[in-house]
Amino acid sequence: MPMARDVLVEVAKQHGVCIKPLALRRLDVVTGQTEIIDVPCGSTLDSKCPPCAKRNRQLRMAQCREGWHLDTEPAITPDEPNEEQRWLVEFRADMQAKRDAAAQVGDDTTDLDAVLSGLDDEINAAGMRGSVTGSAVPKRTRSTRRRQDAPDLPKRKMANTTLGRTFTSPDGKVYRPSLFVTLTLPSYGKVRNGVPLDPDTYDYRRAARDALHFSKLVDRFVQNLRRVAGYDVQYFASVEPQKRLAPHLHMAIRGTLPRAEIKQIAAATYHQVWWPQADEVRFDGAHLPIWDEQAGYLDPATGEVLPTWDEALDALDEDAEPLHVLRFGEQVDVQGVLAGTPDADQCIRYLSKYLTKSLGDALDGGQAQREHAARMVDALRYEPCSPTCPNWLRYGVQPKNAKAGMAPGRCRSKGHKPEHLGYAGRRVLVSRKWSNKTLAEHRQDRRTWVLEALGQADEPTDPHRYIWRPVPAGDANVPPLAVRLLRTVAERQRWRAHLRELEARAAGQDHSATWEEAA
Repeated sequence: MPMARDVLVEVAKQHGVCIKPLALRRLDVVTGQTEIIDVPCGSTLDSKCPPCAKRNRQLRMAQCREGWHLDTEPAITPDEPNEEQRWLVEFRADMQAKRDAAAQVGDDTTDLDAVLSGLDDEINAAGMRGSVTGSAVPKRTRSTRRRQDAPDLPKRKMANTTLGRTFTSPDGKVYRPSLFVTLTLPSYGKVRNGVPLDPDTYDYRRAARDALHFSKLVDRFVQNLRRVAGYDVQYFASVEPQKRLAPHLHMAIRGTLPRAEIKQIAAATYHQVWWPQADEVRFDGAHLPIWDEQAGYLDPATGEVLPTWDEALDALDEDAEPLHVLRFGEQVDVQGVLAGTPDADQCIRYLSKYLTKSLGDALDGGQAQREHAARMVDALRYEPCSPTCPNWLRYGVQPKNAKAGMAPGRCRSKGHKPEHLGYAGRRVLVSRKWSNKTLAEHRQDRRTWVLEALGQADEPTDPHRYIWRPVPAGDANVPPLAVRLLRTVAERQRWRAHLRELEARAAGQDHSATWEEAA
């Protein structure tokens, strides 16, 4: 016989109810009323809760559909600063002046630095983006001369538009085609059904480094694409795993370019990783650097202080070669797509196919593919993933912001987790002027539709009216999870019944698909 609790969870999934809700205490500062509210765990797009993951996937599909074939320029104009924002920046200026004066006479600035850090947080919380002072870390520069082994790219004069070209047919109908592009990484060895034919000759090190830096290669492709296209190209892209477990990119591009130019751009795109060498192992096993509170990490045999991250970069002379160079593979697929066609819908579904899964979930090739994934994870174990990665100690360099307790092979970053297979970037990449809406506005659209269908007013909520606090574990005011799920399922059943009644009244209209997206 099935367990009643398991049946409840399955019913909750079928009704789109979050099965891992977060209980928060909400205080209404106007009325003073306090109540416990269940917040879906799917507030983050990488939620593992199946209903929330499905809802987030539908949200991304709506975002992709609305922005792909826009025929009007998106209007992205920042709001005028309000009085609170102006006052915060003015107060930040006063505190900065006090901090500079204290530093000039040699006084301790610790307390003032803490005040400035708190003010920066308040500035962001007040509805302003970015930092007042920008990045305080000087940027290292390398020669911008293109590599001799990379083809040159044409450059067109930039036009102030995000829309692609239109084409008029003989009957006067105007078409605005767009593109669906798939980019892959190069080969690391012959594979069959996603598994290397000869694991001993398969280049796992190169595959690991390509996966770790793949997001930077995508950024370079977008830069080159805009340079060649001559307008502010907008895109919606997703990173998915190939069967051989290497990441590859699907990209919906607004507007169109010749297929030959897209392939030329892909062939000319590369990314150079200007890091210290990571091929010669200096410390391994029990012979590892030791920590000193004053100097940092020391050579255990000689007591010599290991070079810091900045010192290791300074040691790279002008003739130094990059640690790694990434390129796309030869397979570049380019398809033309028209708005409102079955091809467009199919591409959107394909873009969002893997958004509810991690890269490691693609392991469906049996024992051989699992062994292939294990070898890939092993290759990633000691590969540095960032300047702060503890793996740099293995190669005789102190990681950036080094601290006690670091050890090679114990990096906790996303790229070293088996389920990510080296790719630590965002799975969904959306340009700023894609749909002329933020993700929160897309969520609000769905909320507005549901409330209007249910006959309820969608009144805006004052963001300063409520104070949210986490509920401690074991709080007696929080009902058991099963009871909370039952209540939410009952509420969702009432909604569905109401919407089904509305559908019956609207002859010839199909609201079922809309409900599935909005629920």
